[in-house]
Amino acid sequence: MDGLLVIGLVVLAGGLTACGSTGGGAPVSNRTAEQKVIKSTGYYKVRSGDTLYAIAWRQGLDYHRLAAWNGIRGPKYRIYPGQRLRLTRPPSRNAVLTKPKRAQGQPVVTPAKKRVKVEPIVPKQAKTGTAAKIGKESVKLSWRWPTSGRVVQTYSSRDRNRKGIRISGHPGQPVKAAEAGRVVYSGSGLVGYGNLIIIKHNNNFLSAYGYNRKILVKEGAKVARGDRIADMGLPRKGAEPLLHFEIRKQGKPVNPLGLLPRNR
Repeated sequence: MDGLLVIGLVVLAGGLTACGSTGGGAPVSNRTAEQKVIKSTGYYKVRSGDTLYAIAWRQGLDYHRLAAWNGIRGPKYRIYPGQRLRLTRPPSRNAVLTKPKRAQGQPVVTPAKKRVKVEPIVPKQAKTGTAAKIGKESVKLSWRWPTSGRVVQTYSSRDRNRKGIRISGHPGQPVKAAEAGRVVYSGSGLVGYGNLIIIKHNNNFLSAYGYNRKILVKEGAKVARGDRIADMGLPRKGAEPLLHFEIRKQGKPVNPLGLLPRNR
């Protein structure tokens, strides 16, 4: 009896050990750990498959600013694995210098006044550049629905999990470019989006298409408005088929329903 009892205890202990090794607590997400490092350091380490556009999208930044902060030139915005990218504005070169202390008995020296060059005032109607370009490019865009179906989730500026809209459909349903542009990201490296496509439409607007079953375009490809770019998929196994669709202006999410036509 004692022998049988010992054998039973050994088997039970082995079973508990096996359960503990396979069914223990959920492993710590590498993504969560990475975000903590980024938040504390203000830098992101480039991984294989990353693009400047994808990193800017993930961090909610305008890709122009991200490139400028890191001395990266367009239009290709080349980056490489292992590169550290600054995610915040670098300190100003014109920082205020601390006034040196004057030793007792030394005369006070007043620095010579510098001549300030006065720039001519340009009338508002004559201004050109970024502001005028933004307005011009915004008018040119003519958005269309990326797929047919019912909107099952709307955009919310107050909810971080609702940066775009979700449109239901069926597996394999066509996903189309909402406007003409160039594919600047095509892959599955952005956590929470599944197979994702990001299209650059001009210097200010980007659109994204997530949860695709199959991606039909590669990075660098030029697409026309209405071109089929992917097949609809599932956000996770057993879930309802849908498309996650976002539009961002200068790196910030905007409500797609405010830009898409009412009639499909």
